[in-house]
Amino acid sequence: MYTQILWGGILLSLCAMMHISLLVLAIPVTKLIGKGVSSLHFLVKDAVLIVAVFAFVVLAHTLQVWLWAVCFVWLGALAFLEEAIYFSLVTYTTVGYGDVTVGSDFRIFAAMASVTGLLTFGLSTAFLVTFFERMRVGNAR
Repeated sequence: MYTQILWGGILLSLCAMMHISLLVLAIPVTKLIGKGVSSLHFLVKDAVLIVAVFAFVVLAHTLQVWLWAVCFVWLGALAFLEEAIYFSLVTYTTVGYGDVTVGSDFRIFAAMASVTGLLTFGLSTAFLVTFFERMRVGNAR
């Protein structure tokens, strides 16, 4: 049990660092994109920036799902990568269909994937809300 918590915590921490790094990287990239499209109509410019920010958020979550999936296969919790990606995705998003499961040796470890998803979706939500608020304030000028 403690080993599952330890490894789950390590992977959760790696995912959190990756997620935060990508969100932080999104800031200067969107500023750079904003300068590149500054001559466009503000609606087009805003759409381009929103797409860019969403791309960073989707990339961050996708990489984490893949990381969990690779670990499930590497540790022997699941036999095939496709099955592991599916399980990782439904666990990370807390959908949890239950059609693919891991054995009791990995249940706590797998639950840490859902904790990772909960925390990083919260970060993404806060980031997007702040981004949209700053866009709204910037366009009000």
